[in-house]
Amino acid sequence: APEPAGAPPGPVGANPLPLRRGGYGRVRPTPAAPADRKPRPADLPPPPATAEFAATVSAVPAAVLARSTWRRGCPVPVDQLRYLTVSFWGFDGRHHTGELIANSRIATRLVGVFEQLHNARFPIEEMRVVTAAELTAAPTGDGNNTQAFVCRQANGRSHWSAHAYGLAVDLNPFCNPYLLGDLVVPELASAYADRRWVRPGMVSRGDVAVRAFARIGWSWGGNWRGPRDLMHFTATGL
Repeated sequence: APEPAGAPPGPVGANPLPLRRGGYGRVRPTPAAPADRKPRPADLPPPPATAEFAATVSAVPAAVLARSTWRRGCPVPVDQLRYLTVSFWGFDGRHHTGELIANSRIATRLVGVFEQLHNARFPIEEMRVVTAAELTAAPTGDGNNTQAFVCRQANGRSHWSAHAYGLAVDLNPFCNPYLLGDLVVPELASAYADRRWVRPGMVSRGDVAVRAFARIGWSWGGNWRGPRDLMHFTATGL
């Protein structure tokens, strides 16, 4: 069950939560500041020179691969992954550049999705490649990193997640949490379970994000029965 509210969190990722069954952190009420997320421009790359959308697609550089979650035994070989950089609008109203690793089969189409989000000025707080250390770090419940490839199993399952194939994107996870019973992930994002209070970065049925991913044949976890994975867009349904 949710615990009483504690002190407001410090820097993102700084305060590990006590664990509950399944390795998740204990769910706590959202502190006042994260209930209406504010920009963290210091965590974003410098803005590009112009506000035009720009993107690159390339083989995954060795340095990027080394800091990613890819390892021998992942279900997709490196040569079937691509490194993407894409422009996006931050919560600070400024133009930024983010990075993703994605499956080569859908890399170009995924760029098109982010171009549509950019053109609609859909705000994204952070977009960077997930590191191996993050997979084993204690949960802090406050992250909001938009991500694609992560070599991990599906939540609570024994099979690979679509992320492990580079065939899924989690969009603003704090603003669009995973909900199952009394579980909320990220664990401090309970305020965002109330979808009637519309705030920047939230995904809603039929909005620009849902439509853009649907155009490339991807489904939205917000339409699932049982768990609602509001952050999750997938090419595989997983």
